[in-house]
Amino acid sequence: MSGANSWLQRQRKAELVELAQHSGLTNYESFKKTELELALDEYLAQNSAQFTADPKFAPYFSSRNRAAGSPIKRDLDEKPRVSKRRLTKAIEEAPTFSPAPANTHAPAIESSEEDEPSATGISTAIAHTPARALTLASRIPMPATPADVADAVDRSTLAVRNRVSSIYKESGVTEATHATREYLSSVNAVLALVSLFELYFLRPEVLPDRYAFTVPAVQLLGTKDYPVMVPDLFLLFTTSFWSPAFLWACTSAIVPTLFGYFFNLSVAHQSGRRTSRQAKPSPDYTVDPMTFSIVKALLSFVVYGQNVTFGGWFDQESIARVNGAVYGGWKGVLVGTAVTGLFSVYDAVLKK
Repeated sequence: MSGANSWLQRQRKAELVELAQHSGLTNYESFKKTELELALDEYLAQNSAQFTADPKFAPYFSSRNRAAGSPIKRDLDEKPRVSKRRLTKAIEEAPTFSPAPANTHAPAIESSEEDEPSATGISTAIAHTPARALTLASRIPMPATPADVADAVDRSTLAVRNRVSSIYKESGVTEATHATREYLSSVNAVLALVSLFELYFLRPEVLPDRYAFTVPAVQLLGTKDYPVMVPDLFLLFTTSFWSPAFLWACTSAIVPTLFGYFFNLSVAHQSGRRTSRQAKPSPDYTVDPMTFSIVKALLSFVVYGQNVTFGGWFDQESIARVNGAVYGGWKGVLVGTAVTGLFSVYDAVLKK
């Protein structure tokens, strides 16, 4: 059944009978309304050249031309035929186009709902479905499946990961981390850290804090008055600072550095391997860390543990102040020298 049958379906039964009589279709008296529609559609389609110019069938052929490109036409063409044998017989027995006079007393056509196949009702519903509605339905986005959601999450996670990685690389954190690790991976860095640890506890003794000003409370942040304390720099002009500071500098830095420079075993080791034709190699350390640690341990034990002033060079009060300020006293200094000495031995073993 062609798309033009939609126009036939909208006609009344009496009008269909009149069209059948006008077209010359025979044996239609026993047809039901649906069968008569099908018979007229097939008969007019087969004899379109004869009825195209007839004004009575102009709406039919106009509707047929509009529905020619419709996607519903394929479904309509596949619709099951109703009473195929009776329709074929009626079409075959129809004469060549000869308009019949109008019959005002058209025989009544039986109508029984039980005789109509169910496929006819389905195809009729399809024929009444506008092509615009089908096109609109095809454009409605369907809900995303779980797989689509998982793919979207994976793509977003990968994009965020790549962005964070690029920001991390551009920040230079990696280069700064490697440089810091390279600097700290040496015996000299360990010696400096041990000395800074001792100075951290010695500073409040030689440069005590004094009140400077108060940061007022902020009710919006819920903070209280905060007194700010700063080191009393005026003590730099008194012996109260220089006497203990000079004592610690001599026992922990100056004297051990001098001994480590002159009693440098790495220089002697390099000189023993040097020949007359070879250039003089540079020593591994300018100051031998093992000699530095040994001399510092001996001076700390003698001065802070035994209160030796070396003929009045050091003051007893300054010795007591430094020994009480450094973490663990002179025993804590000995632990620091043991750590630096162990690191120097480990470094020498690795270089071999």
